[in-house]
Amino acid sequence: MDPKRERIVHEALEVFLAYGFSRTTMDDIARAVGVSRPALYLLFRNKADIFRAVGVTLLEQSRAQAEEALKEGGTLSERLIKALDRAVFRLTRLVDASPHGEELIDVEHRIAADIVAEWRECLIGLLANAIAEEAARKGADLEAADMPAGELAAMLFDLLEGMRMRGICGKGGEEAVGRMVRLIGLAVSRI
Repeated sequence: MDPKRERIVHEALEVFLAYGFSRTTMDDIARAVGVSRPALYLLFRNKADIFRAVGVTLLEQSRAQAEEALKEGGTLSERLIKALDRAVFRLTRLVDASPHGEELIDVEHRIAADIVAEWRECLIGLLANAIAEEAARKGADLEAADMPAGELAAMLFDLLEGMRMRGICGKGGEEAVGRMVRLIGLAVSRI
C-alpha cells in the first residue's frame, strides 16, 4: 500500500474508534493525518471509501496473523485458538473498547459486508486446511465420520457469530470458543 494511504488508513481507524462513523468527518481525518481535506479527496472518494480501506487493512492483517499462528508449534487446538485470537478476538476487543463499537459494527454490515464475507471465507479455509492436515497426519478420516474439515471450521465461525448476536463476548465468549476448539481437536485425535 502507498505510504500516504497507509498513514491515512491508520489515522482514520483511530478517528473512527474515537468518534464513531457518523460523527467523523473528512475534516477530522484530514486533521489527524495532517493533510488538507482536498488532498484527502485525491486519494479517497469519501468517508465510506476510507472506512472500507480501514476494514480491508485490518482484516488482511488479521488473516496474515492467523496464518502465522497456524504455522507455529503446538497442538491443533492451541494453534486454532492462537489463530482465532489473532484474527478475531483482537479485532473484537479493539472494537468493543470503543464507545462507538456497536455503530462501527452496524456500519461494517452496511458498507463493508462484502469485505467481511471474503475475510470470513478465507479464515474458514485456513482453519479447514489446518484441521484437514492434522487429520491426515493422525490418519483420521473426517469425511467418513461425516465431519468434513470445512464444516468444522465453518461451525467455529457460526458459533462466534451466534455468541456475538446473543451478546456473549469477551472472556466468556473466548472460553466457549476454546471449548469448541478442544472438541474439534479431540474429534481429530479420536476418529
